[in-house]
Amino acid sequence: MTARVGEYLHYLALEKNASPNTIASYRRDLERYVQFLETAHITSPDRITVDVTARFLQSLQADGLAPRSVTRSLSALRGFHRFLVADGIVGADPTETLESPRRSRTLPGVLTRDEVEAILQQPAPAKGDRKNLWVRDRAILEVLYATGIRVSELVTLRQAEVYADDGVIRVFGKGSKERLVPIGPSALTWIARYRSETRILLVRRTAAQDALFLNMRGAPLTRVAIWNLVQTHARKAGVTREVHPHTFRHSFATHLLEGGADLRAVQEMLGHADISTTQVYTHIDRSYLKQEYDKYHPRSGAGDAPSISTTTNHVPTH
Repeated sequence: MTARVGEYLHYLALEKNASPNTIASYRRDLERYVQFLETAHITSPDRITVDVTARFLQSLQADGLAPRSVTRSLSALRGFHRFLVADGIVGADPTETLESPRRSRTLPGVLTRDEVEAILQQPAPAKGDRKNLWVRDRAILEVLYATGIRVSELVTLRQAEVYADDGVIRVFGKGSKERLVPIGPSALTWIARYRSETRILLVRRTAAQDALFLNMRGAPLTRVAIWNLVQTHARKAGVTREVHPHTFRHSFATHLLEGGADLRAVQEMLGHADISTTQVYTHIDRSYLKQEYDKYHPRSGAGDAPSISTTTNHVPTH
C-alpha cells in the first residue's frame, strides 16, 4: 500500500502538476489511511471496501478532526482510488458512494452600527505623526466598511482602480475575478484627503507600484499591517471582542440586508461565486430581527406564550 501511495503522489507531481502544499497534505492523509488499513490487516488495495473507507472517515471524526479536514482526507482517498482504478490495479472505487461530512456553518462576528462608527472615529492627529498616517488609517477603515472588500483585495487596490466620479472601485478577487463595487461619498472623501495629505509624503515610485495604501517605506501595506491597524482602533474604541478586517466585511453585508438590500446584489458586491455563501448573512439578519422582536413585542415569550425557535435550520433563507 505504501508503494501504491508513492506512485500516486509521483503521478500528482509530474502529471497533474499539483502544488507542493497539496502533495504534502495528501501524503499525510494517505499515510494515516495506510496505518488504519494495516491495523485492520488489509495489505492489498482489492480488499478495501466501502465499509472500510467509511470506518476510516468515522475514525477521523472520532479523533476530533474538523469537517473541513475530514473532507480533505476524503478527497485524497478519492483521488488515490481513482488512480488505482485507472491503472487497472483494482476494478472498483470504494469511495464512489461516500458523502462528505456536513460542515457546520457558523455565523461570523458582526459589529453594530454604533461600534462601526466608534471605530471609524478613532484615527486622530497625534504627536510625531508628521506624515498624517491617521488620515490613511481612517481612509482604510472607511473603505473596508463602505465596500466589504477582502483585506487581500484592499492591499492590492491601485489608485487607477478608484473611479470617484462613478462611485465605484474595481476589485480583483479570488481567482483574479474582476468586479465593480459601489463606494460611498464618505470613503471617497477620505481617499481624496489621504492622497493629498499623506500618500504624497509616503510615495517612492520604485516601491509603490501605484498601490493606493502605502506604509512608511512607501511600499504597499501588507495584510498583517491592516489586521493590526484594525485591531488597534477597535481596542481604542472600547470594542472588547475580536475585530479583524473580515469583521467589516461581515458587517457590511449584514447591515445591507438589514436595510432591505437584495441578496443577489449583496452576493455580487461581495464577489461570492455561490449564493449559498452569501445566505449565511440572512441568518444573522433573522437573528437580529428575533432579538428586536424579543425586546419590544409584548407577546415575545412573556407568561405562557410559546417561544419562537431560534434554530437556524428552521429559518428560511430565501
